[in-house]
Amino acid sequence: MGVTFSTLWSRLFLRKETKVLILGLDNAGKSTILYRITMGSVVASAPTVGSNHEIYDYKGVRFGLIDIGGQTSLRSSWSQYFAGTSAIILVIDSSDSARLPLAKAELKRLVSDDSLRTSLLLVLANKQDLPTNQGRLTPAQVSEALGLTDLREREWQIMGCSALTGEGLFEGMDWLVGKLAR
Repeated sequence: MGVTFSTLWSRLFLRKETKVLILGLDNAGKSTILYRITMGSVVASAPTVGSNHEIYDYKGVRFGLIDIGGQTSLRSSWSQYFAGTSAIILVIDSSDSARLPLAKAELKRLVSDDSLRTSLLLVLANKQDLPTNQGRLTPAQVSEALGLTDLREREWQIMGCSALTGEGLFEGMDWLVGKLAR
């Protein structure tokens, strides 16, 4: 009985938290994605100043999801969160092609940081629910603009998604769970 209770207790309350940073430029949809994943709905939010932290259990993995503000003044503080990070979810606004070079520069900074050397990279090409005639890029076009195929020393995946509808988000979480389970 004691062993059964101990096992149950550790499975419910003592599971190790897998740290995942949700990063991206301002207005990419990071907070909307965080709350769509953890609460199952869109929550009205203002631009994040600092960070939002949610614990989310998914398919046997306890995720510590940390959404960090993407404004210019906050991006320099991202590195304070890097230690112990298992994965990065980089959120890209697929309808904002003008800022893709800036997103690429931030990505380069992330992948060159030694603290993130072994972190998985999931790129979410958000806002796929917008029509292509409004300038929305496909995930393949976002991948090309970011130069993802040049990242040969890192496990990465890109997926199209919509923070508003939830489409593609759990496929991304499934990829993370699969890679983390190894």
